[in-house]
Amino acid sequence: MPIRSLPPQVVSRIAAGEVVERPASVVKELVENSLDAGATSVHVELKGGGLELIRVVDNGAGIPAAEVSLAFQRHATSKIQSEEDLESIGTLGFRGEALGSISAVARVTMITRTAEELQGSLVEVYQDRVLRQEPRGCPVGTVVGVHGLFQDLPARRKFMRSPQAEEARVHALVSTYSLAFPTVGFTLVAEGKEAFRSAAGSLREKVLAVWGPSLAANLVEVEGGEGGLTVQGFVSTPQEHRVNRSHQIFLVNRRPVRSALLSSALEGAYQGLLPERRHPVAVLSVALSPGEVDVNVHPTKAEVRFREESRAFTSVQRLVRRALAAYTPVPQVQQRHLYVPPRQGSDTSGVAPAAEAPALDAATGETQGRGAPTTRELLPRLRVLGQAQGTYIVAEGPGGVYLIDQHAAHERVLFEQFLDAMRSSAPQVQSLLEPAVVELSPAQAQLWEECRELVDRLGWQVEPFGQRSLLIRGRPAALRDADPARAFQEFLEGAATELALPSWEERLAATLACHSAVRAGDILSPPEMAQTARLLEGCRESHTCPHGRPTMVQLSTANLEREFRRR
Repeated sequence: MPIRSLPPQVVSRIAAGEVVERPASVVKELVENSLDAGATSVHVELKGGGLELIRVVDNGAGIPAAEVSLAFQRHATSKIQSEEDLESIGTLGFRGEALGSISAVARVTMITRTAEELQGSLVEVYQDRVLRQEPRGCPVGTVVGVHGLFQDLPARRKFMRSPQAEEARVHALVSTYSLAFPTVGFTLVAEGKEAFRSAAGSLREKVLAVWGPSLAANLVEVEGGEGGLTVQGFVSTPQEHRVNRSHQIFLVNRRPVRSALLSSALEGAYQGLLPERRHPVAVLSVALSPGEVDVNVHPTKAEVRFREESRAFTSVQRLVRRALAAYTPVPQVQQRHLYVPPRQGSDTSGVAPAAEAPALDAATGETQGRGAPTTRELLPRLRVLGQAQGTYIVAEGPGGVYLIDQHAAHERVLFEQFLDAMRSSAPQVQSLLEPAVVELSPAQAQLWEECRELVDRLGWQVEPFGQRSLLIRGRPAALRDADPARAFQEFLEGAATELALPSWEERLAATLACHSAVRAGDILSPPEMAQTARLLEGCRESHTCPHGRPTMVQLSTANLEREFRRR
C-alpha cells in the first residue's frame, strides 16, 4: 500500500481523538479556557449527559471579534508565544487544539465579547468550516455550545456509557475544579435541574459543598513549605478513611492531575495509622516554580513530571505527617461480636446448623447417592484447637493441621448467605431506631440506581430523600459498621471496584460480606471459632474467599512427621 497524506478532515478527527474522549473531556477543555480567561463564575449545562448539548458560560475576558474564527484553527493559542514558554507553563491549557478538536466531532457555537468592544461576536463551526459569523449583543465573557457530540461518528458514540454515567463524570470534574479554584463560583445544570453549585469562597467552604459536612468535619488542614515547594489543603483524620482512592485530589499549580508519586507520599504519611487496605481522603494543592514541573507529558495534561521527584515526595509526606502529628485523638475501643444471620429452617438464635458430612462408599471413596464430589464434600470435618495471632483459627482434621484465615473464611460464609438471600428475597434486616441520611456522589447515585433492586434484596431499606440524598431505615443484620450512612457509601464504593466478579449480584454480595466479616485481630471465643469452621464446611466453594484469597492452608500429617523426623 503506497504512502500518502491523509485528508485534512481525517487528520482533524484523529487529533480530536487525543483530546476529546467523552463529554467530560469537552467540559474539561472549555472550563480550563474559562479559568485561563480570568473567569470568576463558570456555568456548565448538559443535556443527554453532554452528548446532545454542552454549554459553558463564563464571565472571563472574552475574545476579540477579529480573533474569534482564528481560535478554532489547530495550534492557535494566546497562551504561549515561543519555545521558551514551554519551559514555564503558567496556564491550564496551552496546546491550541481544544476548540479545533471539539469542532471536528461536534457542531460548536461561540458567543463572546471583550470589555473593550461594544458588541460581541457569534461564530458557528463544524469540521473546520465556519458555518456563520455575525455580530451579536452579549455581556462580557464567553458562551460555548457543543451540539451533537460524536453524532456523525457512531463508532465513537457506541463506546459512551449511559447519559447518567457521563453526567456523573462531568459532575466529578466540575467538583474537582471547584476545589482547585476556591475563588471561582461553579454551577452545573443537567437536564434543566441544578446538580451542583459552589459559590466563591475558601477551600474549606468548597470542601463542604463538594463532600458534605460529615466528611468536612473530619479533615485536618495541611499548610507549609520547604525548598520552594508549598503544600496547602486538607487530609482526613486517621478515623476517616475509604476503601479506594476516589476521594484523593491532587493539584499541581492548581492543575488537577493524577500522580502516583503524590498518592504514594500521602499514603506513606499514614503508615501505621490506617487499617490494612484503607485509604485517606485528601485535597492537596502543591505549588512550585513552573520550571520545576513538566505538564507536557500527557495528551490531556492529566499527568505531570517533577524535575526533582524525591524532593517533592519527601516534602509532601513530611508536611502531611506533621499535620497528622498535631492531631492526636485518643482512639475509642469498641467491642465487636461475631454475628452470622440464620439460614432458612434454623432456629432464631443466629447460629446456623453445621452441615452434615457426606457418606462415602468404603470401596470406591465416592459420595453415596450423588454425583462427583463437590468442594463442600471434599472439605473434612475439623476440630478447632485455638486462635493464633488474633487472625488464624487453628484446627485439626484427618489430613493434618489447618490454619483458617478468620476474615477470609467468614467472608466466604457471608458471601454465599447473602447470595442465597438475594435469590430468595429473604434478607435479614435490622431496622434503625433513627433513620440515617446519606449524601451520595454522582457516581454512587448512578450505581444505586442501577442496582437498586439488588441492594434492597441484600437487606438495605433505603428510600430517596431529596437530590442525591437517601434515607436509610434499615440495614443488613450482619453488618458490623456502627455508622449505617458511612457503611452504605463504602458499600457502593467497594462494589464499584469489585471488577473481578462477573455480576453486580456477586459484587454487591462480596462487598457487604467484606464489611460484615470479622477482622484480622478480632479475638474470637471458642464457640465462635467452632461456628466459623462448621459454617465454612457447608459452603459451596469453601477454599477461597470471594476475592480469590485462600481461606485456609494445610500442614499435612506427612509433612509434620517429616519435619519432626518421625518417618
